[in-house]
Amino acid sequence: MVIDKKCKRCRRAGEKLFLKGERCFTPKCAFERKPYPPGKGGTRRRARRSGTGYGLQLREKQKVKNIYRVDERQFSSYVKEATASRNTKPTEKLYQNLEMRLDNVVFRMGLAFSRSIARQMVTHGHVTVNGRRVNIPSRRMKSGDVVGIRPASKDNGLFNEVASNMTKQQSIPWLQVDIKKLQGTVSGYPKNDKDKGDDMFDLTSVIEFYSR
Repeated sequence: MVIDKKCKRCRRAGEKLFLKGERCFTPKCAFERKPYPPGKGGTRRRARRSGTGYGLQLREKQKVKNIYRVDERQFSSYVKEATASRNTKPTEKLYQNLEMRLDNVVFRMGLAFSRSIARQMVTHGHVTVNGRRVNIPSRRMKSGDVVGIRPASKDNGLFNEVASNMTKQQSIPWLQVDIKKLQGTVSGYPKNDKDKGDDMFDLTSVIEFYSR
């Protein structure tokens, strides 16, 4: 069996990044079967991995990039903007930059099973913002924006199970979702609240990596 590249990213990170949507919650998940780095000697490399310093910061950066499907140029731009912010903590600003991307908002609403699919949906013109079709996944949303499915796209087979998925999606405080209309409104700004379990990654390590 050929292991998907997304699954290899999880194995390199040493934890599930949930890059393949619902499949990650099933026994078919490659990380469940092979929880060690890909390639020869993967289990030995996992044992030798350093847990401090540069290596830890690098892995954290790679993990966040993989989760949000952002390339290095754009990611470093987000970090630069975050560290230059005077009114918001750098880690909070970086989190907002990532969460407010259109493809991430589509995923958070439950319109897509993964961020990769959300990115594809936007690129192919299936998504609207305030009633107008948008095809830029990195477009930054703001409070009051309404995100939905283009009317002409609703008959596409890609959206057959969208309503069902939206009911399963975890409630997001800064998003108001209307399942019947297959749309959602950005009602605020995200907060990286570790007290509520938002501890999948350490953005402080990411900021420190770029400050070296």
